[in-house]
Parts: sequence; structure tokens; C-alpha cells
Amino acid sequence: MNYRALACLALCCSSLLQSLRAAERVITIDTPMSPPGWALMERALLRENAAACEEYYRKYFDERGFLLCVERWGGDDGPDDAMENCNDWPILHALGASDAVLEMYLKAWEGHLRQFTLAKTTEVPFARDGMYYKEFPVMMDWLHNGEGLTVFSLQGLSTPSDRAMQRRLRRFAGLYMNEDPQAPNYDPQHKIIRSLFNGSRGPLLRKATALDWTGDPIEVENRFSLGHGERTYAEMLAHFKDYNDIVGDHPSNLLATSLALNAYMLNHDAKYKNWLLEYVDAWRQRMRDNQGIIPTNIGLDGAIGGATEGKWWGGVYGWGFTVVVPQTGGLAHRSTFQLGFIGFMNAFAVTGDDAYLEPWRRMLDVVNSHQKKVDGQTVYPHKHGDDGWYNFQPQPYAPFALELYYLSMKETDRKWMSGSAWLDYLEGKNPDFPEQALAADFARLRQRVEGMRSDPTTPDTRLSDDPMKFNPASITSLNHLMQGGLHPGHRGATLFSRLRYFDPVRRRAGIPPDVAALVDRMTDNEVAVTLVNTSQVTAREVVVQGGAYAEHQFLSVTDQTKTTPVNSPVITVKLQPGAGQRLVLKMQRHQRQPTLQFPWNR
Repeated sequence: MNYRALACLALCCSSLLQSLRAAERVITIDTPMSPPGWALMERALLRENAAACEEYYRKYFDERGFLLCVERWGGDDGPDDAMENCNDWPILHALGASDAVLEMYLKAWEGHLRQFTLAKTTEVPFARDGMYYKEFPVMMDWLHNGEGLTVFSLQGLSTPSDRAMQRRLRRFAGLYMNEDPQAPNYDPQHKIIRSLFNGSRGPLLRKATALDWTGDPIEVENRFSLGHGERTYAEMLAHFKDYNDIVGDHPSNLLATSLALNAYMLNHDAKYKNWLLEYVDAWRQRMRDNQGIIPTNIGLDGAIGGATEGKWWGGVYGWGFTVVVPQTGGLAHRSTFQLGFIGFMNAFAVTGDDAYLEPWRRMLDVVNSHQKKVDGQTVYPHKHGDDGWYNFQPQPYAPFALELYYLSMKETDRKWMSGSAWLDYLEGKNPDFPEQALAADFARLRQRVEGMRSDPTTPDTRLSDDPMKFNPASITSLNHLMQGGLHPGHRGATLFSRLRYFDPVRRRAGIPPDVAALVDRMTDNEVAVTLVNTSQVTAREVVVQGGAYAEHQFLSVTDQTKTTPVNSPVITVKLQPGAGQRLVLKMQRHQRQPTLQFPWNR
């Protein structure tokens, strides 16, 4: 053994550790601050959210983590809805709520995978051996796949070192990289996911039937209340009778890139990033080739509209997908292609390159350029079919306009946005917004608990999506105010936030006990946050991170008296009892490769 070499290595490691500690600046706050109303409300909302989730879990889940419901396959009330009953719980825990929240949603996830692997169809052909296979939906569209993966896609916020999660992330991402011979979802030659229906048993390469979407026959009247208002199983089939053209690629398949992004953030294995960018780049090119508009069908030959008679607007959930509501005879405009922007967001997350935002920016301009005047009012198209643009509305066509502006921070990207009380507050308007927003979430939580307690359903009269309306997790205001964060929605996306917090004492994600945070301003290169320790007797320590996944680099931190250089993705703040202060953090956004790893494990 070469002891001299070992000694040299130890010295180098010690020096490196000291350098890292020096880079992670420690800021001490000892300025007295009586707990502001918003701080006490944040702490109470974290606590009450957790208590309500515990009551909800006891009512709707059993000791195995199984949801107490009638298990079905389908687009109305399928397996995806079952796991959605824990939506927002990962963010709640990552904000700082009780570990009980983490324990419950992890148990529910394990139970969910087991429950819907055991659950089988009798008539839907591809789910007769289990609705899940290899712990993943056998084949479904990404509106529904994404919904079912919403909780799992955010688990890494709290458990990045969990081995089972890591294995699943790699396996799930591999389903779209042709690493599983049973699931040839991706065509690397044409850079397409080959069907709107895809999953662990591969793509469905035939027209879909109403049965494929609806699931097995079921008693409805006087037993279930369906989300779309169908009164009979026949109406359920009629709801999906036109959902046929699924062969070929569809923009909602870009949601699959969230799997690759999560897998990449484990240890930066380049193959996941490479596939993600390859697939998004292919869609960028299709938008260029289609006059700036994202097409909603790519044939198996790679041609725009190749499986829909050359119509770029064709296909299920496409630009021209308008169907008849069976129970009313009215028309319903149904599209999911706008969800594809999440893929562009994922590409931006690993590159920081505005070129991944430009296609969406241009598309909004192109679509809204077809505005017209009707009775003196300007109206904008939201759909396109065989006869051109239709479904004109007074509101501009602007899906994901908030997300576009949030990522770019370019004032020009606000032009298609409707009002945002949160953005107004960040620009110095309505100083009462924090307490108003928190009060609204308290009201929401209270209403949901009341609904849960009066819910008359029993496990045999309850479908998987029925409890969702009572899920008490109310985190929108906490995410905005504490982290400067976007809500990721419920489509399996990851989190975008300007800040995140970690408790170095308990070695977990989330803000420590007694500590509250308020982001009151954000610009392209700066964020202002007030940190306060509401405890008057106990000092607290919090690690503040730039970005949800350490993608932002802090350059300096300014308090009331001085500016301290940082040059690190994290700072440690020590808060004396009853102390608080506003800090202004200079940063370079999206300068680092995002990572799931906690600060002390990097």
C-alpha cells in the first residue's frame, strides 16, 4: 500500500472540502424581526396541510397503500387517476411539511404499482394481463400517462438517493430509448414516438376503438357519478367513439422527456440528455417546416400529417379535434398538443438556451395573427380544421404563456398573458398579496376537508378519480411565495423554482422548523427573499439553493449593510432566535446542469 499516495489524496480531499465550504457562503442573520403575519400563516399552512393529508389518507387508502375504489382501465377513471389523489404531496413535503406526508405518498405509490399490476381487464385487449406492466402503464396517451406519473416525477425532490426510484427512473426513461425490446416506442431514424398510445408494452399501431379508451363495461346509473357526466356505459363508449387516429407521433408525447430529464439529473448520464434534445430538436424542425405551428400528427414515415391524410391538424387531441358530447349533443373542443411545451421546458432546463423557447413564442404570434373583428370585438382562433381557423374567442391563444415568460424573463413574452396577481406582486403592486393568497389556500383546504368528511361514497361506489376533488394539499401560494416557483401542473413534469430550501440539521429537503420565506421580487438575474425565524428561543439554519435542482448560480448576497461574493449554487443562512432579514441574491440562471442530489451529497 502506498501510504504517501494515500496521505496526498487525503490532503487533496481535505483542501477540496475546504474550498467547497468556502464557496458555500455562510450568512448569519441576527437582526430582530417580530414574526410577520405571512410568516405565521406559512408555518400554519404547512402544518394544517399535513394534518389534512393524514386524515385523507386514512379515509381513502388501506394499509397496503391501495386506493379504496373500483379498479378500472380507461380514459375516464383509469389507473392514472388513482395516483393523482396524492397530487402536490411531493411539493408539500419538499417545502418543509411533516415527514408523514412523504411516508404516505411513498406508501401510496408502492401500493399503486402493485394494485394496478394486479388489476386486469376482461375485454380491453392490451391490459388483460395487467393494467401496469414492469411498473408502468401498458399503453396509453401521455395526457393520462403524465397524470399517473405526476407524484413519481417529483419524488426526487425529497428522496434522490432512493435506489428503487433510481431504478425506475432509468427503466421508465429506457422505454422511450428502445432499451426494452418489448417496448419499441421510439423510431430513432425518424425521431418519433410511434403512436399516441405507448407504454411498457410498446406502441399501439392500429386505430384505437372506443373500448380501448373506455375500458370494460360497468354499471353506471345510481352507482357512479362520472367526471364527464355520462349516465350509462353506452354514453361512455359514445364519448370516445371518435378517438381513433392515434398512429404516429403527437406533441403530447414530449411529456416523456420528463422521464429522461429526471434520469439525467441522477448522475448526469449523457445518454438521457442526448435523447431528450434529439427528440425536442425533431419537433423544433417540424414546427419550422409547418410555418411555425406545431403539427399534431407525424406519420410513421416521419411526414407531417403522414397518418391523417396529410393534415397537420389531424389526429386525436389535435388542432382539429372537436367531438360531440353524447349526453347533450353539444360540441367539445379537445386538444392536448399544447402539453408539448413541457418538452421544450425540459430542453431549456438542461441547456439554458432561449432557442428552445423561441418556437413557442413564434407559434403564439402566428396563431394570434389570425385574429378578426366580430361585432367590434377582437377574437382569436384556438382551433384549426379542414375549413381553416375556428373556435374564435375573446382571449388570445396563449397556452403556457406564464411559463414562457417565467423562463425567459423577457418583457416581450408577457404580451399574450392575462393578468397575474402573483406577477403584479413581484413588480411591487398589492403588498397584501401574500396574506391574501395564503388565506385563499386556507379556505381551499377547509372546503376540501369538509367535502371529504361528508363524502358518502363507499369503496364499491367510488371510482379512482372520485376522491381527487377532496385532496386537501393546497400549495400554490406556498410555492409562489416561498420559492418563487411555478406550479408544475399534473402531467408528470418537474419543478421550476427560483429557490429551494434544505434543513442541514435534519438532513432533508424543505425549510427547517419555525423558518419562513417570502420572495418579493424576481428579475432575470436577481431574486429578493426575506427569511425569518419565528422561534424566539431556538436558532435555525437553512441551506438556500438556486433553483429547484441547483441549476442557478448565486454570484452575491446583499443584506442591509454589505454585499458578500458567493459564486455557488447554495448559501447557508444561520438565523438567530427571533431574527429575520431581506436578502438580495444576484444570480446567473441556468448556468449549471440540474441535479437531484442534496447539497451535502454533491
